[in-house]
Amino acid sequence: MKLIPLGAAALTSALALAPAAQAEMTAAEREAFRAEVRAYLLENPEVLMEAFNALEARQQAEQVNADLARLEEHADAIFSDPASWVGGNPEGDITVVEFIDYRCGYCRKANAEVEELVKSDGNIRFVLKEYPILGEESVVASRFAIAVLQTAGAEAYKQAHDRLMSFRGDMTPEALGRLADEMKLDRAAILARMDADEVTAVIEANHQLAQTLEISGTPTFVIDRTMVRGYVPLDGMRQIVDGQRKG
Repeated sequence: MKLIPLGAAALTSALALAPAAQAEMTAAEREAFRAEVRAYLLENPEVLMEAFNALEARQQAEQVNADLARLEEHADAIFSDPASWVGGNPEGDITVVEFIDYRCGYCRKANAEVEELVKSDGNIRFVLKEYPILGEESVVASRFAIAVLQTAGAEAYKQAHDRLMSFRGDMTPEALGRLADEMKLDRAAILARMDADEVTAVIEANHQLAQTLEISGTPTFVIDRTMVRGYVPLDGMRQIVDGQRKG
């Protein structure tokens, strides 16, 4: 038995058929077959890289298709949830949704760049989803932000969001109460609202949505029909937005 040179696709097919083929071989033939495969791969390691690249490309395509199906199925919860803050251009032709945690270093890094993306583009509708996953302080911070939105409105929420993204120190109710004072907000009303069922419901809904969309980290972006898991520099975000516009 002699192996002929294989490309990545042919090698993948051959290896997939190997168990069935080996079942019809004698022990000696199976040993010879395995030795031939091993020798060929050692002599032609680039074939393995081709196979790995082909597999990765296929897996990425499957992920994109699965993401698209989930985005279409849950579009209302993603893009039109009345409990989420909406900024940018409300009539924009592209919607960018960001799942954030205030203690996430990459969320903080992305904050100014996303702000610049939305401002410089002028035609992006921007939605923020509170998704605290990095411990109790993250939950406290999100409760504060949601309480601000529910008691003081959208403009105050955005100010609180930006302040929390640059906040230094422990995110305790006491510290956030002082932040409310600095922002000239009703400290008592906001701290009382933080434990309200309406605030809890927003966080629980966002966690459920993230689980459904298979979002496990922050920041995660939904840019129209594309899921972007993780931080992407400003230029990369602009390229994704342009790609969505071109359809």
